[in-house]
Amino acid sequence: MNHYLNGIALNSKTPNEYKEIIFGAGCFWGVERKFWQLDGVWLTSVGYAGGDNENPTYEQVCYENTNHAEVVKVIYDSKQISIYDLLKVFWECHDPTQGMRQGNDKGTQYRSVIYCSSEKDLKICEDTKNKYQDILLAEDFNEITTEIILAPTYYLAEEYHQQYLAKNPNGYCGIGGTGCAIDIQKRGQIDPLFYPTKIY
Repeated sequence: MNHYLNGIALNSKTPNEYKEIIFGAGCFWGVERKFWQLDGVWLTSVGYAGGDNENPTYEQVCYENTNHAEVVKVIYDSKQISIYDLLKVFWECHDPTQGMRQGNDKGTQYRSVIYCSSEKDLKICEDTKNKYQDILLAEDFNEITTEIILAPTYYLAEEYHQQYLAKNPNGYCGIGGTGCAIDIQKRGQIDPLFYPTKIY
């Protein structure tokens, strides 16, 4: 199974010089497109993670209460794009306060998650969550419900789900942000600062 756009095998081992992170932000079709469009992202794929059973199918995840989330695995070159750049896209592309749903899509599989590959990344993700929480509270949103943990086993989804919106440009997306943005300092500064702004 290869990536529809770049031809790289979806089960490729992450090159030593690259990093990976897993995001869940609702229906994985729209979320994946957000990330494959970014310069510095080497490979994206969609799959299932965070649940109870091995090798789940889409039907099981949807109808059998597996507790898996629909997720996107992002493998990236950190010399070209930073984890902060990825997190900016993640936080802004969906509403992380909605619990077990995203927009009209309801169920545990649509929950907001970040699955990290290291303790360092875990700390960065928690820090950005806290900063974005302040921004959202100032705009009268609820508490962020995003699950942030070290990455559990990732199970690649069926081929027809991979790069779905590249194959079906007018297909269902299903994600939408809060309208609240995070502005991050330029790459290279040790502690990026976040400033609350409103997208109009």
